[in-house]
Amino acid sequence: MIRKLQLPLQTMSLVAGFMVWVILSSLMPFIKEDLGLAPGDIAWITAIPVLLGSILRIPIGYWTNRYGAKRVFSISFFLLLIPIFLVSQADTTLMLMAGGLFLGIGGAIFSVGVTSLPKYYPKEKHGAINGIYGAGNIGTAISTFFAPVIAKQIGWSATVQLYLVLVVVFGALNLMFGDKNEPKVTAPLGQQIKSVYKNQKLWFLSLFYFVTFGSFVAFTVYLPNFLVTHFELDKVDAGMRTAGFILLATLARPIGGWLGDKMNPFRVLMMVFAGLTLGGILLAFSPAITLYTIGCLLIALCAGIGNGAVFKLVPLYFSKQAGIVNGIVSAMGGLGGFFPPLVLTALFKMTGHYAIGFMALSQFALCCFIIVIWMYFQDKLVLANNVMENTGEAILITDTQGVITYVNPAFKRITGFEDTDVIGNRPSVMQSGKQGKEFYEQMWKELIENGYWEGQIWNRRKNQELFLEWLTISAIRDEAGDVKYYAGMFSDISKAQRA
Repeated sequence: MIRKLQLPLQTMSLVAGFMVWVILSSLMPFIKEDLGLAPGDIAWITAIPVLLGSILRIPIGYWTNRYGAKRVFSISFFLLLIPIFLVSQADTTLMLMAGGLFLGIGGAIFSVGVTSLPKYYPKEKHGAINGIYGAGNIGTAISTFFAPVIAKQIGWSATVQLYLVLVVVFGALNLMFGDKNEPKVTAPLGQQIKSVYKNQKLWFLSLFYFVTFGSFVAFTVYLPNFLVTHFELDKVDAGMRTAGFILLATLARPIGGWLGDKMNPFRVLMMVFAGLTLGGILLAFSPAITLYTIGCLLIALCAGIGNGAVFKLVPLYFSKQAGIVNGIVSAMGGLGGFFPPLVLTALFKMTGHYAIGFMALSQFALCCFIIVIWMYFQDKLVLANNVMENTGEAILITDTQGVITYVNPAFKRITGFEDTDVIGNRPSVMQSGKQGKEFYEQMWKELIENGYWEGQIWNRRKNQELFLEWLTISAIRDEAGDVKYYAGMFSDISKAQRA
């Protein structure tokens, strides 16, 4: 029973954590008006929770593997009592920054569920499970929608204090219903990092999440104040529009995980980054509110689907180091949300508009699109190579001149020849002498006319022993239809012939 509770419990815990994480950005129009904050201060205050919320994801992913989600969630929620109270009492920029920094714990707990929950489900469901858990992002929408409404009635400081009740409740729920028997991984942190940091797939996945989740976080943080100052919307209206952005991105996340389960995740990411490229270009032209809304919603949809698809790929490539890899990838996603608001503010000061910043988003997305295509085809090549390396039939490949360029392990096992014996030579090194010139002329005639030849042929092993094989030769053509290679595949049928 406890195990079945983990998905809803951890998902709702993420909702609560993300509600806390965005307190400052949700209430910034009220805080700015009350304390008279400068634009530069606003950018830092709203961005700083993202900083610790990103960096902490690495150790929290590790601690979850080592101690379990029950302990990590419970401790995190009780620690959040301190910064929430500090923010509620803040009357200076420094106090807001100090409290805001440690509100980042609310965002860092994302690493808990993506590390813990896959332990309870088979791999073919990891995309959907991580997508459902990731839908806890809706916590940011809840805060962004309701916090301004409540603050209008009771003030922003009292609104922040309401979150104290929220974190106490979820700390207690995790203590009572968390799984104390969750499987643990006790490998040292340094050892886990050392085992993955050289893997290029880790950094590509980190880049993808930097763009997708970073877009989600950056727009969540930046939209409420931007809509008020740039489009002169009412504070509550701006909060509702931002909540709509978050809601769409959140609902799209499980769809992205589900699509990653049902089809190749790389194809999903191709569509995601194509959409983000288009959305960034649209926003760069600083359109009126209607087109701006369309651009934002396109980014929300693509970012949400992308977030789900990326975490389908993590357990596929890093099943034994999921905790530390989830931490690193999610940390990079958080950092992707930290820098854009600061960059956009700085660019606006220098140029008077945000076009360069949005074009940068589109170009980052375009780079990711190209990398995804490369990884997609590289994966296919790796699969083909694994098939050739592990098949029980011998394979040799020659160029159009008949010079051997590749042999697989089965070839070496059947014939006794090593790579150095045959690569650069012709298949005639194995000739038995039992077939005459006419046999080979007929073989090549059929191969040229039909593109393939198959039949029995006697050949010689390295130890001079003759053996009978069933050989298939196929012409490998390029896109233009020209023959580039010949692939021979054979198996030893000597024993079957004797029987």
